[in-house]
Amino acid sequence: MLKLAKYIKKYVGIIAVIVVLLFIQASCDLSLPEYTSNIVNVGIQQSGIEDSAADTIREETMGQLLLLMRQEDQETVKQHYTLEDGLWTRNKVYKKTREELSSILAKSMVMLYGITGEGSQAEMMQGEMKVAEGVDVMEMMAKIPQEQREQMFAEAYEKIEAMPESIVAQSSIAFIREEYEAQGVDMEQFQNRYLIKTGAVMLGYAIVIMATAILVTFLSCRVAASLSRDLRKQVFEKVISFSSAEFNQFSTASLITRSTNDIQQVQMLVTMLFRIVLYAPIMGIGGIVKVLNTNASMTWVIALALLLILGVVFVLFAVAMPRFKRLQKLIDRLNLVTREILQGVPVIRAFSTQKREEERFEQANKNLMKTNLFVNRCMTFMMPAMMLIMNGITVLIVWRGAYGIDQGSMQVGDLMAFIQYTMMVIMAFLMLTAISIMLPRASVSAVRISEVLETECVLKEVETSKQDDPDKKGVVEFRHVSFAYPGAEENVLTDIDFTAKPGQTTAIIGSTGCGKSTLVNLIPRFYDVTEGEILVDGVNVRDLTLHDLHDKLGYVPQKGVLFSGTIRSNITYGAPDATEEEMKKAAKIAQAYDFISEKTEKFDSPISQGGTNVSGGQKQRLSIARAVAKKPEIYIFDDSFSALDYKTDVVLRSALKKETSNATTIIVAQRISTILHADQIIVLEEGKIAGIGTHEELLKNCETYYQIASSQLSKEELNHEQ
Repeated sequence: MLKLAKYIKKYVGIIAVIVVLLFIQASCDLSLPEYTSNIVNVGIQQSGIEDSAADTIREETMGQLLLLMRQEDQETVKQHYTLEDGLWTRNKVYKKTREELSSILAKSMVMLYGITGEGSQAEMMQGEMKVAEGVDVMEMMAKIPQEQREQMFAEAYEKIEAMPESIVAQSSIAFIREEYEAQGVDMEQFQNRYLIKTGAVMLGYAIVIMATAILVTFLSCRVAASLSRDLRKQVFEKVISFSSAEFNQFSTASLITRSTNDIQQVQMLVTMLFRIVLYAPIMGIGGIVKVLNTNASMTWVIALALLLILGVVFVLFAVAMPRFKRLQKLIDRLNLVTREILQGVPVIRAFSTQKREEERFEQANKNLMKTNLFVNRCMTFMMPAMMLIMNGITVLIVWRGAYGIDQGSMQVGDLMAFIQYTMMVIMAFLMLTAISIMLPRASVSAVRISEVLETECVLKEVETSKQDDPDKKGVVEFRHVSFAYPGAEENVLTDIDFTAKPGQTTAIIGSTGCGKSTLVNLIPRFYDVTEGEILVDGVNVRDLTLHDLHDKLGYVPQKGVLFSGTIRSNITYGAPDATEEEMKKAAKIAQAYDFISEKTEKFDSPISQGGTNVSGGQKQRLSIARAVAKKPEIYIFDDSFSALDYKTDVVLRSALKKETSNATTIIVAQRISTILHADQIIVLEEGKIAGIGTHEELLKNCETYYQIASSQLSKEELNHEQ
């Protein structure tokens, strides 16, 4: 995947926005459990009273509380409360200061509740103070000096500070509830106001989470789709630049899989990468921080959960990873078999081998299915195992948390928040494991894509072409050219030396496999020569850009190739600016005009993929018309008349001779009749030139040519030619 990272650089701005949105979403997500805890702890259990820093306290009650405080605590309280109309009203304070203020008031409220309240605790405290029956304790306390009061309550302060924080808080909340009721506050309305306010804040967070999630998904999909588009473009451009040597490294089926399925795997991973892989660590780390703030004593539960999750993931991937690597190769194999069968349907039917091909397809299909099933079955164990871990951890938290609630060290809302934060941490790891399911396959796909993109092209192209020699326009020169296929030990062509000139027809003939097609394929640089050089217009083909070189050529391959579209689009494929008359003229020269005219839509008649809706002869004639319409300097016909009958062949070559009178024509042929009147015939034998000359000269001087001619012409024709 890292090899493809450079293609994401252009989207760094969008990625930065995604990261910011993820932090916003995570912040809101991590805030919700705290508000849930507040609804239970504060809204329900504490009737909406947030802490011991009450909004209002009666003057009489505040006076009693102040009597039970240390000197510095009294000053702190008086700084944050203002006396007005018999009520002390709290000023707005910061959270940290409010926590300090709440702690001071809570201790005093617990002490006051114990002294003035009813029950055994109050009687015990009053007994320790040796208060006489019928005496008002607080009036007595008011008469005692401050220092003496502090000494008197020093032990009580220590006991309160040693008490669990939740018990102190709950006792002070009960005190404030009574205080509010004494002030005439409607506690039901007070509680509802807090619940509505907190619920509204939670709803706001939920809306922000939804909005950011939608934006992150949209932007992630956009980046992933754009990356996919860029990769397809890069792969396509790379493949187009391949020579035949590079094409031999990859099968067509494999290149199609790499351009489609493999890139789709990477796209899916990138989409999830921004939505999950970046989000999960934020949530995981944030959840751990929140857990530590909620109850640090139970963090071992999270550690246990993570160890169990990592153990499950490790085992599953140790089993499934090798199969992930096989998966894409099996898809390649299935594509290859399918493509071969579909292309060879006529041959399969002719030889009645449908059953054998069905079995071959079934085998490839079954192998892919088995591997897919194995991988998916492994992955199906993951989610039940994860859910078992999550539910087990929840039970463990509740079990341990129940002791904390019973001992007063934890509240119900805190337990709920702890569970939620723990689930967030676990879910963060679950999200990463979900990605890890896709990662191996996407990683394999990324490697396969990189193999194509990083393949070094054998053909090195210059940036600008050398200047042509005006005196050699259209001239093709082979200077002691030898060629061997990459990895081959022997040459296919050896010491080929000849010149093809404008206005002349140069024919190449020889037995099957002697290198005729290979020779003409060296001119457009489908391969590069091993030794020697080829010159076009007086310039080495290696010193021309491929565009400039191919612009000079009109190439008709051995097997006619048509593209889906119309007859018009195929003829004007190399000359998109050709006029209607030029197109018709090209069709007439190629002897294609008659069968085109018979069609209902004429030149706008559709051509199916691969030209399957026209015959082999029609396909060849349209391919020839395409080359003629381009009006190149050099025509290359690689056995392009083989599918034509003798009459059509003669008429076509006659018309072609007139059209190409100023161009160089190179014809590869199997039939002597096609090249009888060529100005120069090159005879190849085992990759070497066995003879060069006209038909008459070669019959006399070249034994190889004579044998070919004698196998195709009658004795009378041979004697006549001699």
